[in-house]
Amino acid sequence: MRRDDFHYDLPAELIAQRLLAERSASRLLHLSRFDGGLADCRVHDLPQLLAPGDLLVFNDTRVIPARLFGRKATGGAVEIFVERILNHSDFTAKLRASKTPKPGARLTVGDHELELRSRDADLFHLRCPTGVDALLAEHGHTPLPPYIDRADDPADARRYQTLWARHAGAVAAPTAGLHFDQPLLDRFAARGIDSGYVTLHVGSGTYARVREQDISQHRMHSETLHVDAGLCTQIRQCKARGQRVIAVGTTVVRALETAARAGALAPYAGETDIFITPGDRFNVVDALFTNFHEPESTLLMLVSAFAGREAILRAYAHAVAQRYRFLSYGDAMLIT
Repeated sequence: MRRDDFHYDLPAELIAQRLLAERSASRLLHLSRFDGGLADCRVHDLPQLLAPGDLLVFNDTRVIPARLFGRKATGGAVEIFVERILNHSDFTAKLRASKTPKPGARLTVGDHELELRSRDADLFHLRCPTGVDALLAEHGHTPLPPYIDRADDPADARRYQTLWARHAGAVAAPTAGLHFDQPLLDRFAARGIDSGYVTLHVGSGTYARVREQDISQHRMHSETLHVDAGLCTQIRQCKARGQRVIAVGTTVVRALETAARAGALAPYAGETDIFITPGDRFNVVDALFTNFHEPESTLLMLVSAFAGREAILRAYAHAVAQRYRFLSYGDAMLIT
């Protein structure tokens, strides 16, 4: 398939720049894979759209304050976007500067001095002898997506996290989870809807453009993933009683389908660069709760694989016409 098979026109004014005051007040477009039907709902309607015994699977990664602003030895400004923490002192990052510094260069962020040790394509290996955790705690900013056209503020540090975020390592939020507040979670529990967790540390590559027209030539970024034995047991029990596994976000889909790549779900700990496109088989996920995604993105290709490209593009056209809010801070879809 071609990249432009996944194009749609997204008006800039529909790209949400802030979250709603109430997490579960967002609009929800319900798409049925059975007949292609569409229904306009709200996220707080979700418990009634699911059944007792269904299993919601969330991503419990925690976003780190991954954006830093510093200076080169020449005095020029440099923006540092942390990609992955390697150990106490070392990390990889993407850099933005008027002139890209070379290995051996020294950068300063506040009173921390960083050494640029090496470069691999668009990733730089940096060392901070005073400690990466201290560097981020003192000077890190919330790594808002590139299509949110404003500086982060104190509210983002709280709202760009899910309520259950606990394992630090992501540099982008699993944004479908941002719609869930405690009253909504309590209603799921009261209705007998179960929950479980994976950990997938979302990387900045989630925003990477598909450059090739032939999408089979695209290579995905790699992310760290953990699916434990307890969740595998929960999923097997859910399937055995004839209920559904609902992935909350595309990161959960990628996690579960990686863990079941051999056909049967099994515990998994390691890296994943799975790229799900139309024609791929889903071994675990029965329904998907997700945000609206960018045109021609790998995430739009994933949801098209799950629901069918034509059905997804029709749903997106409806969402545009009805003025839904798009992307990370926007509204949501439920695909059942």
